[in-house]
Amino acid sequence: MCGEYWDGWFDHWGELHHTTPPTRSANAVDWMLSRNISFNLYMVHGGTNFGFMVGANMARDYEPTVTSYDYNAALDEAGRPTLKFHTIQAAIRKRSPVGTPAPPPLPEPLPMMAIPRFELKAAAPLTARLPPAIVSEKPLSMEAAGQSHGFILYRKRLEQAAKGTLEIGGMHDYAVVWQGARRLGTLDRRLKQEQLEAELSAGEPVDILVENMGRCNFGPLLATDRKGITGGVKLGGEEWTGWEIYPLPLTDVVAWPYAPQPAAAGSAAPVLYRGTFRLEATGDTFLDLRGWGKGAAWINGHCLGRYWKIGPQQTLFVPAPWLRAGENEAIVLDLEEGGTRTLEGLTDALYQTAGG
Repeated sequence: MCGEYWDGWFDHWGELHHTTPPTRSANAVDWMLSRNISFNLYMVHGGTNFGFMVGANMARDYEPTVTSYDYNAALDEAGRPTLKFHTIQAAIRKRSPVGTPAPPPLPEPLPMMAIPRFELKAAAPLTARLPPAIVSEKPLSMEAAGQSHGFILYRKRLEQAAKGTLEIGGMHDYAVVWQGARRLGTLDRRLKQEQLEAELSAGEPVDILVENMGRCNFGPLLATDRKGITGGVKLGGEEWTGWEIYPLPLTDVVAWPYAPQPAAAGSAAPVLYRGTFRLEATGDTFLDLRGWGKGAAWINGHCLGRYWKIGPQQTLFVPAPWLRAGENEAIVLDLEEGGTRTLEGLTDALYQTAGG
């Protein structure tokens, strides 16, 4: 028995989209059936890792998985039969016993819809709405702060100016660092980045926003992969103590104080952008995030998942039940300030592949 026959593969951020030829999968199925081998197709339909629930792999390097689990499977992310589906089905029928009834006709695919491009005209800095601070001498991991997923903000107040190498030990998994209106830099666990050069002034807090990009889902880190800052923070070799910690699971992004976009201008903090669009009817669609930087997107309060300009995924799947006839609301958190302030819905997913 083949417990998992991989007819495709999943994607990590920063890679190209994985595809496999339909004939390769069908030929493998034919070979197994010709030898009376039982098998499971992994996957028949992959679907979507909605919200922040997607995991990560860890071999030598940390490899977070993208939001989509399309997997180049027989049924695509929207559940539509692909050429791979029909090719594998033909291989199964070829090996079926004589007299086996033909499979019933396939149901019609669920309707897909395009949404004309619309603008996100309102904005709010992420720091415009913070929960009560957890006060701690040393940074706490996300789990120690009672949080499972999302983002966590660490704030350190300085009594005097300072400069040097800012080291963030055990940074899991992506950090944005700023002071006041100055963005100091970003750190990426995939690239083993845990330090940056900083020149800091007195009187303004230093903010470190850390994103949980997904826990390791197999291997030796399965039970120990903590998120946020899991070590200490040092500047010029001296450890910082005295922290304000703000868990940000972002389960209620509609509650932020949105205002016309100029209200967010000049903020080094990541920004939430909000816009509305109207629909006469609903259907599945793919939200086009090309031109944005890195972050997450919501439709009518439902978190679609993460996006990142490095790809390969360029769209986020929106199921029809999360849309409604009439006015709809879209919210996008942008950590890297991509510059785009518009969205549209497409009828097909977009990926970066070896062909471009």
